[in-house]
Amino acid sequence: MTDFDAIAVGRRVLSVEAEALGLMADALDETFTKALEILFVAKGRIVCTGVGKSGLVARKIASTLASTGTPAMWVHATEASHGDLGMVGADDVVLAISKTGETRELADIITYAKRFSIPLIAMTAMARSALGRSADVVLRIPNSIEAAHELNAPTTSTTLQIALGDALAVALLERRGFTPDQFGLLHPGGKLGAMLRTVGDIMHGMGELPIVGPATPMRDAILELSAKRFGCVGVCDDDGRLLGVITDGDLRRKIDGLLDHSAGEVMTLHPKSVPRGMLAAEALKHMTDTPPPTTVLFVVENEKPVGILHVHDLLRAGVM
Repeated sequence: MTDFDAIAVGRRVLSVEAEALGLMADALDETFTKALEILFVAKGRIVCTGVGKSGLVARKIASTLASTGTPAMWVHATEASHGDLGMVGADDVVLAISKTGETRELADIITYAKRFSIPLIAMTAMARSALGRSADVVLRIPNSIEAAHELNAPTTSTTLQIALGDALAVALLERRGFTPDQFGLLHPGGKLGAMLRTVGDIMHGMGELPIVGPATPMRDAILELSAKRFGCVGVCDDDGRLLGVITDGDLRRKIDGLLDHSAGEVMTLHPKSVPRGMLAAEALKHMTDTPPPTTVLFVVENEKPVGILHVHDLLRAGVM
């Protein structure tokens, strides 16, 4: 098959699925808002269910919802018929996913939801299917051609299901006012967890701060700078407010007659600083993107230093 063009096939698949996503975005209507409100006011969990590829999508949607502040779980529709219906509570909402809406294995969980007045949201291409007719709200996906259309293998349809699930999750987190700090609590591990740590989690505390007063002779200021090994020393007034900073670069630039001056005469005013509650990733951006670039930041509260953060700390924490 020397004439096989893999790139052409890849582009065709992506184009087919992108077109279907555009159609779904254009068709989104008030049923999406209605479904969102049902999920938002739910006192229990969002029970996502399905079979086959739709079941895998349901599992992914449950994971996304749970990680963005909406308690959710996945229940395999077949296992639900063999005891797992007991996992579905009266305060829950069922989100059932099936392209055709005629998946036989969904029958028991649909019946269970109707019997106990548990809200049922259907995600299907067929609003008049058994699932669609039983649902309180139908989230329709376009009945678009599958990318592997000759086999009718779930491709385009599962992409649409995943995207619609993402749309629900993002709309819910914005509706809840879900913050990056809350997101970080649910993602403490790995690179993502590191990016969501705060400056306060990583910084060096008060006992390690290189601090002098404005009247401090530069000879003593240099000793403090060298002893604390951050490459800088902060200059604070009598009330502890940060007035300026002296860096290794300042020492080189002002070497002539340096020891004849005080720290207040040599310091650079208005140094970069960050609050302890800032995300570590934002602090890194503040270091590098806000001129002039720096490798160290003082952490301040009410204008007073409470910590110090070096770029090496961010590296060790996995932020970089």
